[in-house]
Amino acid sequence: SFSATEDLQNDVEEVKVSFQNKTLALQRIQIMDALRKKLKEDNEDSRLILETMKHIMLLSQRIIEHQQRAHQKEQQLIDMKIKRLLLKNRGQKLQEIQTMRKKQKEKQESVNVTETEKTLKTLQKERATTTIVQYVFQHIIIGSRVNWSEDPSLKAIVLQLEKNVCLQ
Repeated sequence: SFSATEDLQNDVEEVKVSFQNKTLALQRIQIMDALRKKLKEDNEDSRLILETMKHIMLLSQRIIEHQQRAHQKEQQLIDMKIKRLLLKNRGQKLQEIQTMRKKQKEKQESVNVTETEKTLKTLQKERATTTIVQYVFQHIIIGSRVNWSEDPSLKAIVLQLEKNVCLQ
């Protein structure tokens, strides 16, 4: 029932609009016919009507030109807004990329520092181990009671073992 009433109201509105449009069209036709008859009379009124119509045509052309210019300006404004938005988005993307690169660089530096620290610790352990091995060899040679200073090859070994690995 509600839907049927609504449909009928819509139909009534459509008929009213159609009737108004047809009435306006008829009035325009009647005015145009009266103007044609008046223009055929070729008197002062007809000349005024003709001049007024020419003036109306000129004004209509100028209105159309201004509307076209306004449309062009609106389109330029839209284009500028689009470019601005694109630049803004590119700026944000660029900033994101720079931030990401900075984080990667910091992470790489952190990894490098960690690796360097590990390498230094390993180097210190190796030096300590080498120093201990040198002392052991020195004590073996000295404990064997061999006169190492007379044997050139043993002398070279003992002197080499006296050099501290940490100083090299």
